[in-house]
Amino acid sequence: MNTLIADPPPGAPVPPILPPVDGFLFLDRDKFHASFAGDLPAAQAEFLADSQVPWSVDALGGTITEPAWRAKPSWYLVATEDRMIPPPAQRAMSERAGATVVEVVGSHAIYISHPEAVAALIKKAAAGG
Repeated sequence: MNTLIADPPPGAPVPPILPPVDGFLFLDRDKFHASFAGDLPAAQAEFLADSQVPWSVDALGGTITEPAWRAKPSWYLVATEDRMIPPPAQRAMSERAGATVVEVVGSHAIYISHPEAVAALIKKAAAGG
């Protein structure tokens, strides 16, 4: 994860990750709607911001020695309005993995704003194609 946000492309939004507290991270509640869930109603984004689960600072530095995409087919849904992982970075990752790609206009919370698109891609992947 750290490699995704360490060197954002020029003009890319920077995720509003707050400084760690006791080794855990949160997104800034006041910036959550715009950065994470921009295509959701304000009340729903507020609920998501308030129900965040902290993640460990250590998770940012994790490394994978044998990524599954090297040996298995992969699929990727690019959320074109994502302000957490820039869409160009998503496209680069999906291209590197040789993934079947679908692009949908939506935020990082695409699984909530466009569940039908997410489900369709999962069904396609499960069917092998």
